[in-house]
Amino acid sequence: MKYLIVGLGNIGPEYLLTRHNIGFMVVDKLAASFEVKFSMERLAYHTEIKYKGKQIHLIKPTTYMNLSGKAVNYWMKELKVEQENILVVTDDIALPYAKLRLKTKGSHGGHNGLRNIEEVLGSQQFNRLRFGVGDDFAKGRQAEYVLGNFTGSEIDQLPEHLERACEMVTCFCTQGVNMTMNKYNQ
Repeated sequence: MKYLIVGLGNIGPEYLLTRHNIGFMVVDKLAASFEVKFSMERLAYHTEIKYKGKQIHLIKPTTYMNLSGKAVNYWMKELKVEQENILVVTDDIALPYAKLRLKTKGSHGGHNGLRNIEEVLGSQQFNRLRFGVGDDFAKGRQAEYVLGNFTGSEIDQLPEHLERACEMVTCFCTQGVNMTMNKYNQ
């Protein structure tokens, strides 16, 4: 059974610890915990994990956030992964900091990466792990906020929240989406 885990973010050192890059951070943490390294491949950094009989492919699109769908579509077809075995890890301003929520479908909610994936796939029917980054920004400052760095206290707490997100990803791959939602969604 193959799975495609897509961490959303932007490439480049200036985006490294921004809220918008939480998807990259989650897949980086997962890759590190399995001691695998990413390599630059077509449209994404890619690596693979074998875990409990599952092939788990991790990608970090190099297309920048607003064109993430191009990479998702390519890798889904290249690896022959069914749409129900895709999990997109993304930031979400509608959730408080570090709140994690797994969903099987839904609207993009104004998130340009999710919007592009929906457009390219022609569907909202893909799993997404939403990582809350809060909404502590003034009206009209959303882009500045998500492209800004986490605060010092948020950074201090980040490792434990990334660990929980990784647990959710491996649970999704081994026990299924419904079991994972029942176990982790609060």
